[in-house]
Amino acid sequence: MEDQSFSKSMTYAPGLPEDATFYSAHKKRVTSEAVERAAEKALAERGVRIDDIAEIVFDLQKPFMSGLTKALCVENVRAVLAKRELQHAILVGIELDRFAEKKMLSEPLQSLIDQDEGLFGVDETIALGAVSSFGSIAATTFGYLDKVKPKIIGKVDLAKGGRVNTFLDDLIASIAADASSRLAHRVRDDEEKRAAQSHRK
Repeated sequence: MEDQSFSKSMTYAPGLPEDATFYSAHKKRVTSEAVERAAEKALAERGVRIDDIAEIVFDLQKPFMSGLTKALCVENVRAVLAKRELQHAILVGIELDRFAEKKMLSEPLQSLIDQDEGLFGVDETIALGAVSSFGSIAATTFGYLDKVKPKIIGKVDLAKGGRVNTFLDDLIASIAADASSRLAHRVRDDEEKRAAQSHRK
């Protein structure tokens, strides 16, 4: 059988705009910037803004950080959204929520996701997987947020009108937990640098 010569029509990502892809080793690959934009767009289309998540981070860290600003919380939310693991989790989870809304999944998966079955833990598993790179603080914070469901997490969890947000609420908790952990570590690093500089004087 003859090898076909490579052409741009032979791709793994048909339909994407040219600036969202690049060619490497005879494959059309999606750029990290395109995936990041898609993940943020997917959240926005489900009614979740960066500021909504930053509010949760602010509430979590305010008791421990004097002078904390919402802008700093937004900065850390955006920083964790730049992580591929989290982007992929967002895209997969939200897509499954959308398919469940449209009754496009086979049974019994359709009913498990549609009803957010209590023993169905794949939503938490995906969200926890995205938390793992931010350490134990992120994992314990995720558990707290998953239980308490503050602000936008609770809002999407209780959404009516046929909305399915089985994965979305856990994904938001994951993002907030990651950003909170990142912020806590950065603040500690800054404190240690200042202490070291003061000691040298």
